[in-house]
Amino acid sequence: MTGKVASSLESLNNPDSVSYLTQKEAAEVDEILMGPLGFSVDQLMELAGLSVATSIAEVYGPNEYGRVLAICGPGNNGGDGLVAARHLHHFGYKPYVCYPKRTPKALYSGLVTQLESLSIPFLSMEDLPIDLSNDFDIIVDALFGFSFLGDPRPPFDDLIRRMVCLHSNDQIHQKSAVIVSVDIPSGWHVEEGDISGEDIKPDMLVSLTAPKLCAKKFCGPHHFLGGRFVPPAIADKFKLHLPPYSGTSMCGRIGKPPAIDISSLRENYISPEFLEDHVEADPIDQFRIWFDDAVAAGLRAPNAMALSTAGKDGKLSSRMVLLKGVDKEGFVWSTNYESRKARAISENPHAALLFYWDSLKRQVNHITAQHIIQLS
Repeated sequence: MTGKVASSLESLNNPDSVSYLTQKEAAEVDEILMGPLGFSVDQLMELAGLSVATSIAEVYGPNEYGRVLAICGPGNNGGDGLVAARHLHHFGYKPYVCYPKRTPKALYSGLVTQLESLSIPFLSMEDLPIDLSNDFDIIVDALFGFSFLGDPRPPFDDLIRRMVCLHSNDQIHQKSAVIVSVDIPSGWHVEEGDISGEDIKPDMLVSLTAPKLCAKKFCGPHHFLGGRFVPPAIADKFKLHLPPYSGTSMCGRIGKPPAIDISSLRENYISPEFLEDHVEADPIDQFRIWFDDAVAAGLRAPNAMALSTAGKDGKLSSRMVLLKGVDKEGFVWSTNYESRKARAISENPHAALLFYWDSLKRQVNHITAQHIIQLS
């Protein structure tokens, strides 16, 4: 089984090995899903919007890309955008919605009510800046899906022009907002893509169910697929080659991720003020408070800690171990007395422990030889 998954992941690094649907096939898939397979429109919309939101969260974290504008059209693609905005709110982003031609059907009205109940702002065309990068970090392009035909009419043509301008302008002095297109970049031909070469150039494309033919023309750095809900009957009928989804993820990457500039991987940490008079007099008591916070926050393996030792030769070594207990005498973990770390501690009692709780912006460093706990 492991070999099959590895083979599938390797083949997905080559986008040409992935299945692509024509417009007719995409419509037929939807008919089958909402017919004999028993899915409702609102179920598919919820799954699609969640897939879009999780794809965004995979690449664009809310600390750096927190301001999101979801531009929603009057059809199902717009509904996907409304659902995505709701999930992004719960993921820690600050979404805004531009929904210029609201669909009066109960399904869409309900989606609007859900967003309003979360105090997510709805912006009119007049509220939007000419340059969307002034106020937003991410633009979710949820105007038109694969069923759209013809040329976009007002006000959607103007919205598309504003998105086109994001990448056509040479913005030297400011970061341009990234564009995330839902299933089809708005204005593209469903099968032939950007025919004129002057349409939207999204940074991310989130294909739904299976990529449409136009996705072959997508040249952005991030292509994801949200189609975990596709039953085997659909995959078999259309001979779809779809990615294996990792863990509980609702999205899967198609193609290789772009090369990363390691020096650019930094985050601005903003933590609550922590003053000396806020610290417990006994450092073990302070540790217990923070450890309880890490457990309550649901962090994975809050008891994981880095143990650093040095033998009599002075050579340093670090490894991860699990905390088994803590009391006034210190910290407890399990080890084989014949292990390298045990031998090093017997030769040199100087050692250090480090706990790191990323989402809480906290770390604890314990230097065993000096019996000191440093909090930061």
